[in-house]
Amino acid sequence: MRFNYKFFIATIFLFIVEVLIATKLAYIDWLRAYFGDVLVVILIYTFIQTFFKIDKTKTIFGVFIFACAIEFAQYFHFAELLGLKENKIAMIVLGNSFSWIDILCYTFGCLIIFVFHIIYQKYHNGLQHKK
Repeated sequence: MRFNYKFFIATIFLFIVEVLIATKLAYIDWLRAYFGDVLVVILIYTFIQTFFKIDKTKTIFGVFIFACAIEFAQYFHFAELLGLKENKIAMIVLGNSFSWIDILCYTFGCLIIFVFHIIYQKYHNGLQHKK
């Protein structure tokens, strides 16, 4: 385990944005329906990278699998089966309806992370060669 403050700051920022999207900006349908799903996989990724030094590609893949598993659980109304139908927070976190569009959003979010790390790695390696 470790503590990476850069990923921690990113996690806090993304969490605040997600809360704002879910509460104050919920009236903007596309923002909550699509952009929130793109950001949530990035949020989970930064949270994991805050505390664990795991290969970034493996983390991205794991986050994608986790997000898809939650999405497919929605198809079977998993939260309701667990007796969480009346728990508003659980229903927001676990969701209540399956959507292929959500999986597409998770894919896009994971691709954003992957591309970001490729660009960051090239930039970082370029700085090391200049020294």
